[in-house]
Amino acid sequence: MSIQGSYSFEPRCLLALAPWEAEALAEGRPLQRAGHGAQRVVTLEAGPQGALVEVREGPCEGLRLRFSPSEALEAAGERGVALVLPGGRVERAEVRGRGYYRLVATRPGGYPTLEINGIHMHRVWGTDPRLDTIAKIRAARIRRGHRVLDTCMGLGYTAIHSVLAGARLVVTVEVDPSVVELARANPWSWGLGRPEIVTVRGDAVEIVQGLEPESFDRIIHDPPRIGPSTGDLYGREFYRSLYRLLRHGGILFHYTGEPGRKHGRNFPGRVASRLREAGFARAWYDKRAQGVVAVKA
Repeated sequence: MSIQGSYSFEPRCLLALAPWEAEALAEGRPLQRAGHGAQRVVTLEAGPQGALVEVREGPCEGLRLRFSPSEALEAAGERGVALVLPGGRVERAEVRGRGYYRLVATRPGGYPTLEINGIHMHRVWGTDPRLDTIAKIRAARIRRGHRVLDTCMGLGYTAIHSVLAGARLVVTVEVDPSVVELARANPWSWGLGRPEIVTVRGDAVEIVQGLEPESFDRIIHDPPRIGPSTGDLYGREFYRSLYRLLRHGGILFHYTGEPGRKHGRNFPGRVASRLREAGFARAWYDKRAQGVVAVKA
């Protein structure tokens, strides 16, 4: 599918380390996997004086890195992610642009989350980004052969898991270059380079205007928290555009969370009402995925 703004997603060649992985190397314990388990590695040397690690699969296969585990541990801090670059230089997985962006470690075996100005872009309380993503895929009922639109790429977990669920095409859109930069540094995001995924750089509100009507079986809309810069992603006109893009019988999953619930506000209910006004025949709240599911008749 040819879309204005599409580009080839290219991972950065590096080693990503969560705090507990850097700590293990500093204590002389070898790793078999790194980057929250996304990279298979062989530890040739480990200890407080230095480490030598070889990456054994993926786009960085064959890369050997000699570096200081203590530097990596300091860079990662308590919850961050350290990046070891060719030549052994170590840096934090962060970007300072229009705001402060960083990768945040969750738990061993789990995916890191993206944090923007202190706000997590995935649910992490009582769950983790991987389970959060799977819940959204299940709520959207993505199946083999589906064509999927993912309006807000982020770290790409939704797009990647859509393909794992059987989607034959996923179009995923991201407006923020700082987010794309961190996805390139995150091993769990490198599946965005799969041939079934079309990555698009641009504003989803504008991009959807150029897409063919009824060209998708499923849409996942997982926007940032509503605010002055994101309000259009929650607007009726945008919802009408998403309705136009879905085939009959198609399903939209719209992540909302539960903002204001403790104060008696029903934000998901307001979103469901707007979606019905946009043309969707049915719209209801999915508690497990914390979002609204809407069906085009």
